Amino acid sequence: MTTYPELFILRHGETEWNAQGRMQGALNSALTNTGKTQAQRQAEILQQFDLSAFDILSSPQGRAFETAAIALARQVTHLRTDERLREIGVGTWAGKIRSELPGAGGFEEGPDGALELYERAPEGEGFAALEQRCAGFLTSLTRPSVLVTHGITSRMLRAIVTGEGAAGLANMGGGQGVVYHLKNSVQKRLE
Repeated sequence: MTTYPELFILRHGETEWNAQGRMQGALNSALTNTGKTQAQRQAEILQQFDLSAFDILSSPQGRAFETAAIALARQVTHLRTDERLREIGVGTWAGKIRSELPGAGGFEEGPDGALELYERAPEGEGFAALEQRCAGFLTSLTRPSVLVTHGITSRMLRAIVTGEGAAGLANMGGGQGVVYHLKNSVQKRLE
């Protein structure tokens, strides 16, 4: 198994579209007040750690970048974006209400929505392409890093680091306002 640098991985705070049950993908929606509070909670969690030797990387999508600014402003002076941390593409389902999508009623909703919908999205990126994108990103890391990303992308990054791969997405846990710490291929959820 490949060894990766120590990582802290954050999902962006709740957005208006998360609250409405909409698929976001490449589209963006503003953080809600709850989402801003979740990012503040992530800041409190991260203040327990010395991040001076860490790279700080965020998805360029507004909801992740805003979360990064709130969660890390007290500790870091430089934040870089990396396109490879963007959310999985959901094709023609971007902006649609999840519960109204074909077959949505047959899937279990979790903290990041029904995972199967992300795989089935017409003209979407799919898990195999996302896994390839995330694996390429992870192998490019040269030092410990804090990554601010999205629900499905976060799961895929963590699944790769723990050796689960795409088949283990459902086992990775999700949610907002938490931080995942990964070291020596072991994941720990910090709340």
